[in-house]
Amino acid sequence: MVNSRPAAAVGNSMYKQSQWTTRSPRGKRIVTISPTEAMPAPVCLIDNDAHGSMRVRREALEILDQITQPVVVVAIVGLYRTGKSFLMNKLAGKHNGFALGATIESETKGIWMWCVPHPTKVGHTLVLLDTEGLGDVEKGDEKHDNWIFCLAVLLSSTLVYNSMGTIDNHALEKLHYVTELTEHIKVKSGTREGDDQSTEFMSYFPSFVWTVRDFTLKLELKGQPVTADQYLDNALKLKTGSSKNIEMYNLPRRCLREFFSPRKCFVFDRPASVEKMWQMEQLTDADLKPSFLKEAEDFRNYIFNNAQAKTMRGGLGLTGRMLGTLAETYVKAISSGQVPCLDNAVESLSQIQNKRAVTEALDFYKSEMSRNVQLPTETQEDLSEIHTDIQREAVEIFINNSFNDFEQKHQIELMRSLQSVYEEYCRENVETSRKKSKSVISHVFSSLETELQRGSYMQPGGYAEFRYALDKATRLYRSKKGHGLKKEEVLKEYLSEKEKIGFNILAADKSLTEAQQEIERKRRESEAMEWQQRFLEEQNRIKDQQIMDQQRAYDENISQLLMKMEREQQNAKQEYERLLNARLKEQKDLLEQGFGYRAEQMQREIDSLREKKKSSQSSFVDTAWEAASTVLEVAGTAAMIMLPGPAKLLGFGLSAASKFFSSRK
Repeated sequence: MVNSRPAAAVGNSMYKQSQWTTRSPRGKRIVTISPTEAMPAPVCLIDNDAHGSMRVRREALEILDQITQPVVVVAIVGLYRTGKSFLMNKLAGKHNGFALGATIESETKGIWMWCVPHPTKVGHTLVLLDTEGLGDVEKGDEKHDNWIFCLAVLLSSTLVYNSMGTIDNHALEKLHYVTELTEHIKVKSGTREGDDQSTEFMSYFPSFVWTVRDFTLKLELKGQPVTADQYLDNALKLKTGSSKNIEMYNLPRRCLREFFSPRKCFVFDRPASVEKMWQMEQLTDADLKPSFLKEAEDFRNYIFNNAQAKTMRGGLGLTGRMLGTLAETYVKAISSGQVPCLDNAVESLSQIQNKRAVTEALDFYKSEMSRNVQLPTETQEDLSEIHTDIQREAVEIFINNSFNDFEQKHQIELMRSLQSVYEEYCRENVETSRKKSKSVISHVFSSLETELQRGSYMQPGGYAEFRYALDKATRLYRSKKGHGLKKEEVLKEYLSEKEKIGFNILAADKSLTEAQQEIERKRRESEAMEWQQRFLEEQNRIKDQQIMDQQRAYDENISQLLMKMEREQQNAKQEYERLLNARLKEQKDLLEQGFGYRAEQMQREIDSLREKKKSSQSSFVDTAWEAASTVLEVAGTAAMIMLPGPAKLLGFGLSAASKFFSSRK
């Protein structure tokens, strides 16, 4: 089914024209602002091409590609003509956007996407996915519906299921898509049919919100008032017994209970009269019932405050661009007739994102160095300061865009590449300074050279004139700026060349006694030692700065790496807590409903989750030490190879630090 919803479409050219830029605090780097402000309406994310094959739309990927923030992904699914788009527009803070429609014809085809700044989570983007209505009789493609439902589950961090009327057995039978998830999704490539993957699925699957529209019943059970959540829990109670009918009754309930946590329910009154409902696109809040608006606001607030950022198992957070890559990976598997495998998707995402993260960080570093460095710099420190600032941003770009960088292979690759580029700048800085200094030497000593060629100083009193001209030109040379960090070395070389000439002039000056000549010779030797000292100080400053640059580079890499690992550790901890709480609640319900055997089986899952939660912190420390050790070991080796002389001590120091990290494990 080819997309056919022009009313809500927005061209990619419109999106591009809405972008804007600003400057970073350093004042040099142009930063592209997140494009979420530039989406006046949704775009199609996934649809079918003319041959019926599912595809991801390029214009949607281009938008996601520029979102480097974490994303909170809310997808809505449900039967067609149940008012899904209205709720999504509410989340977007707009009255229109996702097409509403008022006929029995399904408006939305495929999956549509709207990215907006998250209203409560600073630094996050809210990605809204409105899906094609399930069960469209004109479409009659059950397989397509299953894949739409699966993709909504796989891509979202919160899944909203929208239905009409009540939550009864008929409503749950219509939600048969959830019972077929295990047939359409695998956690691991080697999973055998019949293996219990419920805990594995829950670690990947989103939280679940059931919205019931046009709800006309009283929220009561056995004459007592209940909440909407209690109403849902009661509807999901299992029946005891082993007959085929009971198994069919329990199956969708068991899948919802075992695959999704937490679960939430909202019930909505009819929004307006039947007559007004025909003009839903034109209705304002003033035309809607207050009770409906209140429930819509409660739903909106719940999503904003409780829907979490999208992560993969283990707390690996996703950005917009990662979400786009993930969508492509899943759709490619579906289009080729395969069953999407979650672990394979993580591996594929890791390979794509980490290579790209290295390339983008390195390209950024090269571009900013080229923009900000003017060679030669006056000192090594000047070049180092620019390098340090840009390198910090480059590492941040990599850290933010990398994903599951196992053993930090790609981060180490980036470290080596950055160091290599910086060393080339250092070499070029030296050569440029040398050329510039020689040019300045040629200019300021030109009159001295002219007089030497004329032999003007080879006469009585000539040595004093020579010394005066030499000292004057030397002072002038040192007063000039812009010839860089090799100015003393080049000056030393020049003065050394003139030393023999100076002694010849001194020996030829008959106006000086032998004692005076001896004094002059000693003074010249003292000055030569001073030149040498200046030269050595200059060289040592360069080497010391290189050592500091390397140390700061590795400190920055490890600091940002550990901060990211700690964030992922917190995400993983929250995931374990969510799974554990869900399993404990499920076990309690099973015991109360007479399913002791299943509750006993679940205890093994609970014990395993408790053990994982208990060891998660120590595991994080071990992993952190190992990661830092790996980075330092490679960094130390690189330093010993690439840095000359005393700077190699850094390599030994880093290798020693690596062994220290290893000993703490």
